Amino acid sequence: MAEKKARVIAFTNWKGGVGKTTTCVNLSAFLAEAGLRVLIVDLDPQGNASLGLGVTPRKHKTIYNLLCEDCEISEVVQLTAMKGLEIIPADVDLAGAEEELVRMPGRERILKNIIDKIAHNYDYVCIDCPPSLGLLPVNALTAADALIIPIQCEFYAMEGIAQLMYTIKLIKKHLNPNLSIDGVLLTMENRGNLTEQVAAEILKYFGKIVFKTRIPRNIRLAEAPSHGKPINLYDRRCSGAVAYLSLAKELLQRYKSLK
Repeated sequence: MAEKKARVIAFTNWKGGVGKTTTCVNLSAFLAEAGLRVLIVDLDPQGNASLGLGVTPRKHKTIYNLLCEDCEISEVVQLTAMKGLEIIPADVDLAGAEEELVRMPGRERILKNIIDKIAHNYDYVCIDCPPSLGLLPVNALTAADALIIPIQCEFYAMEGIAQLMYTIKLIKKHLNPNLSIDGVLLTMENRGNLTEQVAAEILKYFGKIVFKTRIPRNIRLAEAPSHGKPINLYDRRCSGAVAYLSLAKELLQRYKSLK
């Protein structure tokens, strides 16, 4: 009987400031709250997912050490305050990884090889990608089974999406033919005509893969990382927490319908 393997989801958008890390951390937390085993891989040199979960990378080895093959996975995986949620942290050292990866054989598959060794320990592995074009996001897309693409409800929402979709097409052709998009998420929603215009444009482009759940602008979501907690541990009654709980339920229902 084949060993169960986690579903690996990369949270990606080449445009920064769209709620990518917020979504990765808080969706992962609600999946863990549902009794699932979840691992976050922080692949952004800013290390915001790590800090947002109260993990100080300078005290630990990080994903940089794993990518450079100078430590064991067991030395890097850290517990969080959320039961069932673990993280491989990152810090600014990761910014130097691209230069080192270039010289490595199979450089696009190094993260995949790491995740494949531990995927049987989890139900979901969630990768927080950097907002860039380079070997780090290419490694994430090669390692992933699927993508979740957060898009901010603003005028320039579709900026960079065409380039992202072209990159996904290339990854599918050359490195990861089974890569899919699990969903497109509208974030930082404000009530008003502009939001509805943006939503209509995104729905026209992506169709049914756009989540029905939308994430509102919410000060409590912005505050939670400074306390090192996901939103369900910081303020589960706020509108942001309610939205991410809804998103977790919607995502799990999608997976259930695929079985």
